[in-house]
Formats: sequence, structure tokens, C-alpha cells
Amino acid sequence: MAGVETTARRLLATVRERTRDPETRWRIAVALLAAIGGATVLLLATRVFPYHSLNHDEGVYLQQARMLLDGQLFLRPPVPEAFRPWFFVESPEGMYSKYSPVVPALYAPALALGVPRVTLALVGAGIVALVTAIGAELFDRPTGLLAGVAVLASPLFLINAATFLPYAPTTLLNLLFAFSYLRADRTGSRRLAAAAGGAIGLAFFARPYTAVLFAAPFVLHALWTLRTRERDVWLRQVTVAAVGLVGVAAALGYNAVVTGSALEFPYHAFAPRDGVGFGTRELLGREIEYTPELAARSNARALETFARDWAPAGLLGVATAAVGLAVALRRRTPRRLALAGLVVSIPVGEAYFWGTLNVLGEIGDPGDGLIASLGPYYHFDLLVPLSLFAALALRTAGSRAWTVLDRRLDPHKALAASLALAAVVAAVGGAAVVTTAADPIDRNRVVTDHYEAAYEPFEEQSFENALVFLPQPYGPWLNHPFQPLQNDAGYDGPAVYALEERPFEVVDSFPDRSLYRYSFRNPWPPIAGEPVEPRLRPIRLAEGDVVSLSIAAGLPTYAQSVSIVLESDDSRERTAVAAGDELALALAVGDGAATLDGPGIEQPVRVPVEGRATVDLELFVDYGTGAGFSYALSLPVETGDGTTRALSPRLQLCELAHRCDGAAAYVPGETRQGQFLHTTFEVTEQ
Repeated sequence: MAGVETTARRLLATVRERTRDPETRWRIAVALLAAIGGATVLLLATRVFPYHSLNHDEGVYLQQARMLLDGQLFLRPPVPEAFRPWFFVESPEGMYSKYSPVVPALYAPALALGVPRVTLALVGAGIVALVTAIGAELFDRPTGLLAGVAVLASPLFLINAATFLPYAPTTLLNLLFAFSYLRADRTGSRRLAAAAGGAIGLAFFARPYTAVLFAAPFVLHALWTLRTRERDVWLRQVTVAAVGLVGVAAALGYNAVVTGSALEFPYHAFAPRDGVGFGTRELLGREIEYTPELAARSNARALETFARDWAPAGLLGVATAAVGLAVALRRRTPRRLALAGLVVSIPVGEAYFWGTLNVLGEIGDPGDGLIASLGPYYHFDLLVPLSLFAALALRTAGSRAWTVLDRRLDPHKALAASLALAAVVAAVGGAAVVTTAADPIDRNRVVTDHYEAAYEPFEEQSFENALVFLPQPYGPWLNHPFQPLQNDAGYDGPAVYALEERPFEVVDSFPDRSLYRYSFRNPWPPIAGEPVEPRLRPIRLAEGDVVSLSIAAGLPTYAQSVSIVLESDDSRERTAVAAGDELALALAVGDGAATLDGPGIEQPVRVPVEGRATVDLELFVDYGTGAGFSYALSLPVETGDGTTRALSPRLQLCELAHRCDGAAAYVPGETRQGQFLHTTFEVTEQ
């Protein structure tokens, strides 16, 4: 026991001795602040975004990361129409992402280890550490620590760093460039100059326009330094530029591989009229005339939202940063002016990009668009000058307050007064930070509650060798919106997820897998109201000369009649029956036709069926007043060579008559009294 105490005392003495060194204390402080930042991001990523965010681009980057782990730049699914992920471009070589592979490459290692959100924590910690280091480089160490606290207090940082989006990682690269460039400028180090060039080159590869806007003020600074014509300065700046151009060359080389042209970026191949500039802009059917006037309105709205809701401590933080900017301009140096230049280059540059308008949704509605949940993320880099200038203002105010107190009071009273003043500032600022951050966190938690309900069947079901058909609430895309339901790049995971496009080709491509279909009730958008009621249903592939579907549909006591519509691709037939307690029908597909029969039907209803088709059956239950509800069944069938194949039908119960729009899946237990819908396959061999 005495030996343990002795060892502990020696260890404590060693720690005390080493922490007397100012450099060691500084490194410990930065490390602790960065660790707090990383831990906070990880907590938000796991608690607030366990199923990802409203921005479905997260799924794009994660899918691309899976491809890189398999050494693939292209996806080559067996049935492209059923497996096209969101924001992927189709080409003769296969499908490729509209985004560059840099950010997915950052996500890939932790994804391979099964802990993908660790990367988010590391990126968050790195941003806090680098902002702190830049503050120390431009001002002093206390200012740097305050800047690290400021960026950590920003809702825009907290929310976006906790998602698999590219904005925080690109800012990390930009910060690495800024720190290395500024340190190289002070020390003359060519290694740091090379690091700066490498960082901005990677940032360009990741998000070219973002990197250009961030680098612009530093490029002006570099050109200003060349006026001296000193050999070392020229060599250092040439090093930055040369290594940076390697990143540009890598981006152009990647373009040549995937798009066939070095000058055509993948996002342009996906949507040629997307991107920067005024004039006609278009993306996935949304087309507008983007004018300077519209740019001014949308960016003013984005900056207003940034200042009010997403900056550190909201408007209080922005006002503090404005004071700090004034201080920096009064004590200006070329290096500080480069930092101040970001306040100009980022807002002006983003006004030239119509993406800010898309983030807003309706410009006049503060609760519309992705900006309500994720903030003005195209302006993410503005957090850098804002945090640093706010820190400078606090540091300057604190220094002046201490000078005044020290002159007028004795040392003990001056210390007590300064601590009391610091406590008041911390309380006011802390309250503003909590108030500003609470709203976006709460909004995203509401979204997560919706997602939790939607994905509950997948939490309860374990797959070993499954093929799951997914609905298409937003069109023929995978991972839009179902981001957690991702395929391995080789389509060989425990579950393969597909759209129900060309379903028999999909089934034939995965012949030994168990089949499921996912569906839901209620509108999908998480901000639309009630969460969806999901259903993950095993389905069957039936095959024979004739495939029959037995149907039992429940009828409430107040039902008067049932109108029946049977439809194939080329024909539509109607009939009607009186209502009872239950409607029993038989739908047989074979001999080139689909035939419906059952009690109360005077003559079987028949429609032709050839090749691959969908047979739709609608049962409108009429209350006798014109009001009622509908059952709808969609049966995928394939006929040929005397054989019929069919997949279990999609089942819907539509409370609004004739409005079966994909958000009205029949979910047992989620119906009114007397409503039910059961089906059974039978196969007949002739």
C-alpha cells in the first residue's frame, strides 16, 4: 500500500512539474477543448441523428464511402432502374456519385470498423483545435481558446458536424490550410507551406467553389507578400501554389475518369444547369431564373437566419464579433486582413450560387426548407472569422476591464470584481448559447422521433439473406429518403434493398433470398404531422400455369355496396356488389388474362394480361352517401410460355376515397372496426 502511495505521489509530482511549462499547459488546454468538441458532436450524432438528417445527401456520401472500401468508383447493379441511389449519375461505365470522393474517403475508415460516427467526432475536434490554433497565431493564446469555445457554442457547427455532410470536413481542410499558411508566413517553413497547399488542394477536390471562396483572401495576402521580391518568400508561396495545384489536378483527373472530360465535374454531368452563376438554373425538374435581385434576397435571408439562430449565442455573438472586427481593423495587419476578407468573400461568393435559395425553401417562411433544421450550411465557413473576432472582442474587453479595476482597486478586490464580471458575462452568454442551440436540436429530435417509428420494423427484424423492396415517396431513387437502408457496393450484404422497378428481374438476380416489402401509412415527410405507421411484410413469389389470389376484405356494418375496378396495363373493367360482413374474391391470372370472380359478381370480370404487367384491383366501399373508403391491391405478374409468375400484392387502405398514393399501406391493427384485408396465393398446374 505504501508503494502505491509513493508511486502516486511521484506521478503527481511529475505532472505538476511538467504542467509548469506554459507550452505543455497550452497543449493540454487545446486538447481538452478539442475533446469536449468531439464528445459533444458524437453525442449529438448518436442521440439526435441516429437515422441521419432531413438532408438525404448523407446517404450519398456513405454509399460512396462503401464503394471506396470495395475499390470502386462505379456501381454496377444487376437492374439499374431498381438500384439507382439518390444523386447518382448513370453512365456506360456504371453509376457514380455527383460528389467528389474526398469526403467519403474521410468517412470510409471508421465505416469499415463499424463506428462511422467516430469520424464525425474527430472532424469536430479538429475544427475546434484549429480555430483555437489560428486564434493564437493571429492574436494570442487566450483569444484562441475563446475562439474555440465560440465555435463550439455555435448551433451551425454542432448540428452539421454531427451529420455525414461535407461542410464540416471541408471546413476542417480549409482551417488546416489557413493555420499552415499563417504559421509558414511567420516562420518561413516550407514544410508548412506544402501542408497548406495540400490542404487547400484537397479542399478544392472536395468542394471546389467552397475552397476558392475561402482561399481568395489568402491568395491576395500571398500576392501582397511577393512585393518584397525576397527569394524565400517566393519559394514559400510557390510551394503553396504548386502543392495546391496537385489537388486541382487530382480533381480534374477524377473528372476525366468518371465523366470522360477533365473539365466536366460530376455535379454538372448530373444537372448541367446546376451550379454557380446567374440565369436559368435547374435541378431535378425545379427550374428558376436566378437573378442578382433574387440572389440578394435569398442571401440576405440566409445571413439573417445565420445571425439570429445559428451563430454562437445568436445576435449577441454576431454583435460581439462586429466589435472584434472593428478592433482588428484598427490594429490591422495583412494577416488579420486576410481573415477579415472571409467576411466578404464567403457571403458575396455564395450569392452567386443558387443553392442558398434551395436551402431556404420559401424565402419568407422561416420554418421552411432545410435551413430550418440544418441552418445555412453553405455559409459554414463564416463561423471561422465570426468566432475569432468574437473572441478578440471578449479578450480585449476583459483586458481593458482588468486594467481599469487594477488601477482603482486593491489586488484582492480587483480579482473579485473581475471574477464577478466574468461570471456575469458567462451567464449571459451561456443563456444565449443554450437558447440558440435548443431550438434546432429540438426540431431535429422531432424528425428523429418520426424516423424511429418508420424504421422500427428493421430494428426488430434481423436479416441473413434478404431482398427488401422499398416504396418511392420521392421518386425512383434509393436512399431518398431511406438513408439507413444502404446496399453494400457488391450487393452481397445480409439485406439487399431495391425499388420495385422490374421486380421479376430483381428477384431473378437474387434467386436465393427471402423476399420482403416495406410500406407505410401517413405522409412520409417528418414535418408533415403524425409519424408513419410502417409495415415490413414477407412476400412470396408464386409460379404455375395459373396463379390465383384469394382476397378477403372486411366491410363495416354501415357499408351499403362495393364498387370494383379491375385494371391491367391496357384494359379497365368495372362491376359492383352489395355489401355484407365480408367480401370474398378470387383473382386468377393465366391464359393471357386476369379474371375476378366471387359471391355477388354476376359475371366474372376479365382483363387481358401479357408479359410483365401490374394488375390493379380497387374496392370502393360506399356508405350510401357517396362517401367511403377504398381497398387497393397491386399485383405484379409475368406471363409467357404458358407459365404465370406473381409477387404478393401491394395492399393499401385509403380512407380518402380514390386516393391510394403510396402513403396508405394496409397495416393490420391500424384500421377502424370492420376493416381488414387478407390475401392468399394458390397455384394451379394444368
